[in-house]
Amino acid sequence: MNEIRKSALVGYSVERIFDLIEAAEHYPAFLPWCAAATVLMRDECAVSARITIDYHGIRLHFVTRNPKRRPEFMAIHLEQGPFRHFEGEWHLSPLAADACRIEFALRYEFHSAVTARLAGPVFDRIANTLVDAFVGRAEQVYGAKTAPAG
Repeated sequence: MNEIRKSALVGYSVERIFDLIEAAEHYPAFLPWCAAATVLMRDECAVSARITIDYHGIRLHFVTRNPKRRPEFMAIHLEQGPFRHFEGEWHLSPLAADACRIEFALRYEFHSAVTARLAGPVFDRIANTLVDAFVGRAEQVYGAKTAPAG
């Protein structure tokens, strides 16, 4: 089982960061590994999306259903895809009106040893750079800011 844990302090509100994370339909615009993303369902309590990864010759498709509590929490649950196990969480904690702490955790294991050997290193890189990608997206969408002190 692989586990990734990342965090960051950013100069954006929890609402702004949550909205970027929740808007899977925009992932192909700023995540270089995301070839396609379609929101299948969205309401106040959850969002479900089909994501296509196409990166360094590895192509994977998966569907997640993500319970959420805007603006502080979104879980990630696999509905279908090449994983035996795939669960994660985004936690956003306000530090000030225009600053927050992002905490991301993801646990995953591929169904087959062959897929793990071929796709594992690529997926590890994707998971490890996800928080940085969303911070970069916030800078693009909302304008560059420095991280809060502390």
